[in-house]
Amino acid sequence: MSDTPASSKGRPLAERVASRLLYPTARPRAKSLRRAVEGRIVLVTGTSHGIGKASARKLAAAGGIVLLVARSVDALEQVAAEITAEGGTAHAYPTDITDMGAVEKLGRDLLAEHGHIDVVINNAGKSIRRSIDESYDRFHDFTRTIDVNYLGPVRLLLTVLPSMRERKQGHIVNISTWGVLMPPAPRWAAYGASKSAFDVWLRSTAAEIAADKVTTTSIYMPLVHTRMSAPTDFSRIPGLTVDEASDLVCHAVVAKPREIAPWWSPSVRAWTDLKRGQAQRFMERTFRR
Repeated sequence: MSDTPASSKGRPLAERVASRLLYPTARPRAKSLRRAVEGRIVLVTGTSHGIGKASARKLAAAGGIVLLVARSVDALEQVAAEITAEGGTAHAYPTDITDMGAVEKLGRDLLAEHGHIDVVINNAGKSIRRSIDESYDRFHDFTRTIDVNYLGPVRLLLTVLPSMRERKQGHIVNISTWGVLMPPAPRWAAYGASKSAFDVWLRSTAAEIAADKVTTTSIYMPLVHTRMSAPTDFSRIPGLTVDEASDLVCHAVVAKPREIAPWWSPSVRAWTDLKRGQAQRFMERTFRR
């Protein structure tokens, strides 16, 4: 599937209606986005494709100075060139987020070069859908997801957070998943555990840094039709386009809510907590089918 910021207008009407009813959507006004990011330094990880690329282009178009981070050198430089051609400002920093030494160096180099970072958007992610009986000889599935989805972002923020706290200014946006709010789903053990780990880390850290006026937003993103989701057949499940998902990221930068999640997620969380046994049995039956 394409990971370009396609419009939702090209989808069937029934799917557009279903996604609007099920999932959060928000497109900030151009003036509001410009006030929020113009002249500010915005670091976005995972910007070579998908949500990260679309978000970076919108933030740069609004006047933000966008720092692009991804592993793919050629794709990253192409995104930077596109943003520059559109009149924006972007700097490419090819980095493997699983290399903790490189990530720490990245954070220090960015602070040395730009002085500070106003917004960090943790978008880079790795998804694996595989049952446990196919994972006995694939321990690397778990190390890869934990490095990309948890340890890499933590290493980066440990480097840049002191500057934010000292300046009494900064915002962190985490692209999480709605799966964190639901009963653990079969076949998603590696992905779900790694995303949950960073979700807990960020919410715990948020309570400590709030006094220094550093804020956080967790986006519990529903299904988005991107290159990352393409290996699993989600064609019959309504989801967001990359354009709609990147609008949520921009909304998070502007409004700075604590979280953005599907409207029905509190009920699911309450049911999961109160009826844990029933939730587990429901997932067991789902997997057997």
